[in-house]
Amino acid sequence: MKINHAQPSTWRALHLAGAAATVLTLFAGIAWAALNAPVYQVTQKGRTFRPGEITIKRGDTVEFINDDGDLLHHAYLTSDKFSFDTGDQEPNSKNDVVFTASGTFNVLCGIHPKMKLVVHVD
Repeated sequence: MKINHAQPSTWRALHLAGAAATVLTLFAGIAWAALNAPVYQVTQKGRTFRPGEITIKRGDTVEFINDDGDLLHHAYLTSDKFSFDTGDQEPNSKNDVVFTASGTFNVLCGIHPKMKLVVHVD
């Protein structure tokens, strides 16, 4: 009885195909999680962030919405762990920010110094 062994190149091709399938499955899982991550909306109206305090998870998105009809806003955060700057936001504009670090952060408005949003990121 003769045993037919597969050529080494065949095994290599099968191994690479399996590795590629694993990587594609991993990326699909990450993309699915990102699509299903909640988006928290924070409005900027009347020189106030609403709500004024939120608790989210690391990797969640906060959508900053300028709901003022005639005022610019400029949300920003500067810390050692995490920073962002939306730039000047025209009325009715939106900016998404993904919070990639855990901690408690104070988001401010560069135009209206009394505006403050506290974001707790677990």
